[in-house]
Amino acid sequence: MSTPNKTWSAIPGRRRSATADRSLTQLRTVITAFFALDGFVFAGWVVRIPAIKERTGASEGALGLALLGVSAGAVATMVATGRLCRRFGSHPTTVAAAALLSLGVALPPLTGSALALGLVLLVFGAGFGGLNVAMNSAAVDLIAALRRPVMPGFHAAFSLGGMAGAALGGLIAGRLAPTPHLALLTAVGLLVTAVAGRALLRLPVPEPVLASASASASASASASAEESAAPAGRTPEDPARGAARRLVAVFGLIALCTAYGEGAMADWAALHLDQDLDASPGVAAAGYSVFALMMAVGRLSGTALLERLGQTRTLVAGGATAAAGMLLGSLAPTVWLALLGFAVTGLGLANLFPVAIARAGALTGPSGVAAASTVGYGGILLGPPAIGFLADGLSLPIALTTVALLAAMAAVVAYGTRGAGRAGGGPV
Repeated sequence: MSTPNKTWSAIPGRRRSATADRSLTQLRTVITAFFALDGFVFAGWVVRIPAIKERTGASEGALGLALLGVSAGAVATMVATGRLCRRFGSHPTTVAAAALLSLGVALPPLTGSALALGLVLLVFGAGFGGLNVAMNSAAVDLIAALRRPVMPGFHAAFSLGGMAGAALGGLIAGRLAPTPHLALLTAVGLLVTAVAGRALLRLPVPEPVLASASASASASASASAEESAAPAGRTPEDPARGAARRLVAVFGLIALCTAYGEGAMADWAALHLDQDLDASPGVAAAGYSVFALMMAVGRLSGTALLERLGQTRTLVAGGATAAAGMLLGSLAPTVWLALLGFAVTGLGLANLFPVAIARAGALTGPSGVAAASTVGYGGILLGPPAIGFLADGLSLPIALTTVALLAAMAAVVAYGTRGAGRAGGGPV
C-alpha cells in the first residue's frame, strides 16, 4: 500500500551530477530490495496459516480474531513509525522495522493457542506496518529527487516478493514443518536486512530540488490576498472544501474495499483451497502466489492502463474484474478454477487502491491522501475477523464472496464519482 508523495518543482537549469545519479540508482535498488523482502516474508507466513491453525486447534472465528493481531499491530505502529522517521530518519527506521519483521515471523508456530497466536502476531504486525511506512517514506524522498513516478515499481516488487515467498512455501510446505520453515525466513530476512541495510544507512537521504524562493513568496502573497478578501471567520472556499472532503471519504471507501480483498486473499485463500477443495499443501500455497503474481502484473502495467482508459474506467473495470474473479475463486467446484479466479481477482484489485488515493490527493493534496489511506487501512482490520465470523456461521466459500461484493461496490462508487477531481489534472 502507497504513502503521500511530496511534490517539488525543479529549479530551471539545475542538473544532477553523475555521482548523484549513481547514488540515486543505488538507493532505488536498495529500497526495492526492502519492498521485495516485505512481500517475501509476509507471503511465507500466509501460506503456513492452515498448518498453524491445525496446530493451535483454533476455529475459523478464533483464527479470524488471532489474525486481527497482524492488522492491529500494523495499524497501531504506523503513526508511531511516522514520528520515528521524522526523528531518526526513514533509512534507519526501515532497517529496524525489517529486522523486527524478520524476527517476528518465526514466532507464530511456537504458539499453542489462538490467544497466544494473536499476541505474537501483534509483534509480527508491528514489524510489517513499521516497514511499510518507513520504506514508503524513503521511497517518497527518492521520488522527489528523481522527479519520476517510480512508486508503482516498488509496489510491484512487493507483489513479486510475495509471489516468490508463496512459491517457496508451496514447494516445501509438504516437506518442512512450519517452525523450521519460518525460522528459515527469519534467517533470510535478517541476511537481506544486514546487506541491504548497510547500503541504505551508507546512502544519504536525497535532497529535493525546491522551488525558488520568489515563487514561494508569490504563492504565499496570493494566498494571503485571497484570505483577506474573504469574510471574517470564513475561508473563501469553504463549500468547495467541504465537498472535497466528502469525496475524499468516498475514495477512502474504494480503498477500503480493495484492502479488504487483499487481506482476505492473504489470510484465507490457502485455507479455502486446503479445507474446502482438498488441495495439497503445495497447491493450496499457490492460491496466494497466483494472486500476488497478477497483482504485480497489474501494477507494472498500471501507468499504461491509466493513460489509455483514464482513472474512472480503470477503477470500474478493476472492480468489476475483481468481483467476477472472486465469485469464481470462492464458489468454483475445482482447485484449478479457484486458482483462475484468484488470478483474475489479483489483476482486478491491482490498481484500485493507488488510483483511489491519487484521486483523493488531486482534491485536497497530501491531507486527502492521508485521510483516504487511513480509511483504506480499515479494510485490512475488517477483513480477517469478518471472514472468520461469516465462515463460522455460514461457510468459508460464502464468506469469501463478500470480497466480490465489496469489489463490485468499489466499481459502482467509482462510476458514481466520475468527473470528481477533474481539476486535479490527468484523465478521469
